[in-house]
Amino acid sequence: MRNISDTIARLSAMRSRPVGSGQGRDDHLADMTGFGSNPGALRARFYLPKNLPKEAPLIVVLHGCTQTAAGYNDGSGWSELAAEQGFSVLFPEQQRANNANLCFNWFVSGDISRDSGEALSIRQMIEAAVVTHGLDRKRIFITGLSAGGAMAAAMLAAYPEVFAGGAIIAGLAYGSASTIPEAFDRMRGHGGPSRAELQRLLRAASPHKGPWPRISIWQGTADTTVVPANADALLAQWHGVHSLGDRPTRTEKVDGQTRKVWSDGKGRDVVETYTIARMGHGTPLKTSGEDGLGRAAPFMLDIGISSTRHIAGFWELTKPEVRRKAKAEAAAGAALQPFAQKEKPRAVRVDPTPQPSKARGSAGGITKIIEDALRAAGLMR
Repeated sequence: MRNISDTIARLSAMRSRPVGSGQGRDDHLADMTGFGSNPGALRARFYLPKNLPKEAPLIVVLHGCTQTAAGYNDGSGWSELAAEQGFSVLFPEQQRANNANLCFNWFVSGDISRDSGEALSIRQMIEAAVVTHGLDRKRIFITGLSAGGAMAAAMLAAYPEVFAGGAIIAGLAYGSASTIPEAFDRMRGHGGPSRAELQRLLRAASPHKGPWPRISIWQGTADTTVVPANADALLAQWHGVHSLGDRPTRTEKVDGQTRKVWSDGKGRDVVETYTIARMGHGTPLKTSGEDGLGRAAPFMLDIGISSTRHIAGFWELTKPEVRRKAKAEAAAGAALQPFAQKEKPRAVRVDPTPQPSKARGSAGGITKIIEDALRAAGLMR
């Protein structure tokens, strides 16, 4: 275990890092308020494309340390892809009062356990978004980078019945640390639960017995912040619930990088890993070309492969013909162009001041629907 002086030094180094991408750029996310008791005291940001299809999917995106929701969105291009392919995106955002480095508290038991702390806040956001906008409960997914990736792993463990899939980028296995010194040790690949214990922790995190979410794991081979051993731990943790063998079903090259895939007994791809050669700590991007998304920034690394687009593809949310149509309409000036809007996006307020009208679509009616749904799900008293 690291001594306290080493821990303090590492925390100081993290504070000195630049804030994530998008600082000073236009913020294209709306605020989402009144989504529940919010015990984790998180902020909720939301992106809702124009002309969203009925029962559209929902992607939950968790930023890394020192980053903001808007910054991570600007770098990763999730809302850009949402406008292109027709889904909504929820961005929980950490507050400095909770963590000085804006890290989600993935190593604090009270914040990663089912129905408590930050985990419950995110779950309440999801429920409010689904009820308010009529989203598809069978197509809810979650992804994150670094501490956000570790928190995504925690959400997948605590609420596996909520998610159809998850993607963890440079993250850590659920339950691998319970203190700050342990967190730094695990990040560096020191110690940690055994394979059997990791699998036990995942199964014990909720009463769920299956089916389990599909998992995508991304890791750079040159990452010295969250070393590759953590990707191995994540893979071992999820192998258990999916009853997979150590040997992948297939190994292939995608955009020059190594992808391994494990399929279940029905031939469905349920776990994949991407090993990005010579990449350090961050989210892999491809920002140029027909399929380019996002922009490079600290911890947002333009290395020629778009994790955003490939993750959405693994979740079966992207259709190439939709992208071609969007490109053609853009050339004709008729496409959805959310980033060209000059006006600020409207706030997505699910708990506004009640209005006199009792019509189904009134603000008061929406508030009651949200609260009733949260109580029915056991997410609010």
